[in-house]
Amino acid sequence: MFLSLLSGKIMKKIHLPNVTGYLIFGLLAGPYCLKLLSLETIEHFSIIPEIALGLIAFSIGAEFKLSYLKQVGKAPVIIAFTEAIGAVLVVDLVLILTGNDVAFSLVLGAIAAATAPAATLMVVRQYKAKGPVTSTLLPVVAIDDAVALMAFGLSVAVAKAISSTSSVSLATTILDPIIEIVGALLMGAILGLILKYLAKWYTGRGNRLSASIAMVLLCIGVANMLELSSLLACMAMSAVFVNLSNVSEPIFDQVDRITPPIFMLFFFISGAELDISVLPTVGVIGTLYVLFRVVGKVSGAALGAKLSNAAPVVRKYLGFTLIPQAGVAIGLASVVITLCLFYECIN
Repeated sequence: MFLSLLSGKIMKKIHLPNVTGYLIFGLLAGPYCLKLLSLETIEHFSIIPEIALGLIAFSIGAEFKLSYLKQVGKAPVIIAFTEAIGAVLVVDLVLILTGNDVAFSLVLGAIAAATAPAATLMVVRQYKAKGPVTSTLLPVVAIDDAVALMAFGLSVAVAKAISSTSSVSLATTILDPIIEIVGALLMGAILGLILKYLAKWYTGRGNRLSASIAMVLLCIGVANMLELSSLLACMAMSAVFVNLSNVSEPIFDQVDRITPPIFMLFFFISGAELDISVLPTVGVIGTLYVLFRVVGKVSGAALGAKLSNAAPVVRKYLGFTLIPQAGVAIGLASVVITLCLFYECIN
């Protein structure tokens, strides 16, 4: 944490976000660089990223207040679909045209849809950003995860049908991500209702804060047990809570005040876990993926903004805020690795 605090000061001197400093200093101190922290030490902190992502999702879900959504209109929904599908289609097309296996290209393209909310939220908070881009961005990031899961399920289903020599249940493969999304939203909604009554039952600031944190941790744990998306569940919980409770605003303010050290550790650990020695192995495919995912995101967001009559500044800049990619994409990649091993065995 002291190293992260120091990095924040240095980043301000060179006009970069604090998040950049946390990642760089984590990388330098980690087991793959200066070895100030061993791999075993970093592994002991594995719970921090889960808690941080749950709290980030909880904060973003608060953007789904109905009165607020009426102001921003349909733009976030349209943009979320066009930027996610845009990234999928562009990456798919480029990989296939460059001679890569079709099934492989479809699966890798599906992972391109996912966007990381953590870095986005941290930068918004640091600079206290407000305006049409920011007000559109947070709902888009929240919806993006649901779209990414659906695109992934459909792409994997098609990839299985192309590459497998055994019978594959297309309906089951497509339904799995839908069940995961609906299950996460339903569970989060139930917990949001419970949180509403807890906030009414407990009137002290400390007790309300404790109840809120406990509910976030419970949501993460139950979602993991049921193999649901903890991000979507935490977003749904806070979305229901913010619309049903008249004390939600001060509670969200309290939660936001205790999250900086957790987020700081999250990004520092993320940097420390990065093994830079693998970067040269990324090759042509990895380079194409990174470049054309950006093209798909930026062009898709611009198209969605145009279709929804969003402000010109949203069309111009929103796509660039959607480039970060982390947790959800890593989770989808892990699923792909498991599927590849499974089909390699049965075929």
